Formats: sequence, C-alpha cells, structure tokens
Amino acid sequence: MAHTPRHGHDREIETLQEFDEVAARGSLVGYRLQAVDLAERTGALLALPVTGAVFLGCRMAPEAAAKARAEGALVFPPLPDLPFDPYRGLLYSPDELFAGLAEQGYAGTPDALAYAWFQRTKADGDIFGSMLRAVHDDAVSDALDEHLAGARVVGVMGGHAMARGTDAYTGAARLGRGLARAGLTVATGGGPGAMEAANLGAYAAPYDDAMLEEALLLLGKEPSFVPSVGAWARAAFDVRSRWPGGGDSVGIPTWFYGHEPPNTFASHIAKYFANATREDGLLARCNAGVVFLPGAAGTVQEVFDNATPNYYESRGEPTPMVLVDRHHWTEHLPAWPLLRSLAAGRSMESRIALVDDVAEVPEALRRLAGR
Repeated sequence: MAHTPRHGHDREIETLQEFDEVAARGSLVGYRLQAVDLAERTGALLALPVTGAVFLGCRMAPEAAAKARAEGALVFPPLPDLPFDPYRGLLYSPDELFAGLAEQGYAGTPDALAYAWFQRTKADGDIFGSMLRAVHDDAVSDALDEHLAGARVVGVMGGHAMARGTDAYTGAARLGRGLARAGLTVATGGGPGAMEAANLGAYAAPYDDAMLEEALLLLGKEPSFVPSVGAWARAAFDVRSRWPGGGDSVGIPTWFYGHEPPNTFASHIAKYFANATREDGLLARCNAGVVFLPGAAGTVQEVFDNATPNYYESRGEPTPMVLVDRHHWTEHLPAWPLLRSLAAGRSMESRIALVDDVAEVPEALRRLAGR
C-alpha cells in the first residue's frame, strides 16, 4: 500500500528538490505541492500515484494534469496574470520583491505591482479577488511558521518615520545587531524607519562593528523613501552588495500600507494583504519578547495588541515587553501608565519594563524572562 504522509509539514512539497526526494520514494499520495514548476517532471508525474494529492499553482504538462485529476488529485492551475503567486510555499526575499528595480524603477517591481493590483481590487466586491488574497496570506503564514520553527523570536516595533542618519536610527540598528548576536531572531514590521534599522542591525551581526558604522554613513545619504523609493532602496542594495551574506532576520510588512516599501535588510519577508492578520501574526510569533521603540499610532496599537493576550494569559507566561524612551511613553504618548495599570496584580506585571535607552534593552529582556 502506498504510504500516506501524516498531517503536517512533512507532506508539503515547496521546491523542486523536495519533489525529487519524495518522488524517489515512489509516491505522491496525499502530498500538497505549492507553486513548484513541474513542467520538466512529466515523466515522474505520469509514473507516480497521486491519489489525494493537491497541486497548488504548479506548472504541469497537460497530460500530467489530466492524469492527476483522473486519479482524484486536486489541481489548482497557476494564475499567470497576477503580479503575485497566491499559492507560494516560501517567504519572499528582498531580491524577489524588488526585481527589476534597476531597469524599470520601483513602479515596475513585483512589490509595487502587487500593491497596484490590491488598490484596484480591494473594494470591487469580487469574491475571486478576496479569495486570492486570503489564500496568499494563509500560504505566507504557513511559510512563516515553517521558517521560525524552534527559533527564539524578539520583535522590534517602532515608527516608519525614523530617518536614516539620525541617532535614533543608529540606536535601533545597534539594538538589532545586539539581539541577533545574542542568538535571537529579530522580527519587525518589515518597513522603513525603526523597522529597517533593526533588520539592518541583524544583517550586520556577522561583521565587525566597523561595518555597521560605515553602512549607516552610506545609508544616511538617502535618509527617507520619500520622495524616491527607488533611490532609497538602491542605497540599501548597495550596502548589501558591498557586504553580502549578512545575518538573518524577518520582516512582516503589508500591502495595506503599500505606500511604505518593505526594507531590504530582512532576509526573509512575510508580506500580507490583510493588515490585521499581519499585526496579530507578528506579535504572536515574538516568543522571546517585544521591544517598542518610539512611534505613533501604529506602534501604540501594537503595544496594546500585545498587552491583551498577556493580560489574559492563564499559564503565567506572558511575553516580555520593553518600552524604550521614558519621555515618549510617559509624556508624549503616555501608554506606559495605562500599561502598568493593566498589569497591576497580574502575571504580566513582572514582564513589562520601561527603559531610557536601547542599550538597556538586552539586560531588561533577560531580567523579564528570568534568564
């Protein structure tokens, strides 16, 4: 009898290499294949049993697709007219989202084209478009879970307006570097400003300290994505080219805020159409704590989005929360007094901290986690 794989990631095929490994075992029964180009694997598809398999956006020869359907497999064909793949099995990379930047400018990149499609379709009432967005976001969540399995993830939240070349940006970058060097996976909202700085720091972690200081000077020549996303992104790619193979981190941006481009220093990018899914997913995956740098409405929302599950945590294991910049969080946007009032008498009370400077964050996280 053909082996039917267990429910879970061991039945997912997301690359051609994985396909070849499974095919060598003699059966595709029950597998889920996501966005794999199988045009050159017709012989294997015609020879292997595929009962119960699901082919999601896989390029296949007509005879292979017909045979799969005849055996009871589900075949969802690719949708070539879309600027994104709703069935993708892997996270995005900066190179993928910014492909064509040098030749066509930012407007011609997959990232910009996906945002333009979203703008055209988000309110047209077409259930097909909303289904494609939902399928895409679920596939991205699945890929993100696979990528972060077993990782200790610390989130760094903060405003998009933090400009390159500022002391605040430098501090956020050094924070990201320190967290990455401590063995943590840095996760951000994936955009510009404080988010980019933290991802940059994680990228710089394998290099000596001088690399980050030089990179900061180079980036400071293009301080903002306004007025030119292209110039802003090219400056980042120049840094990546000069220092290739930097450290890993995760960015989780959204096309809901598509006027803000994703930053190029997150090695793995989980980009969503639905901002609510993105926000909840980002915070829920930060199992080693969340750091809140100064920000405006979006960052304040994230503070209390994270506080809510901590407030109702029944096992006594709320996620550590560190707010940075006493004046910002007590005077300018006084979220800290409310957060402290919420925490009073609950298990989360010992898991929140307010610090003056990013240099205090690593020790605060260790203390809150009891390490």
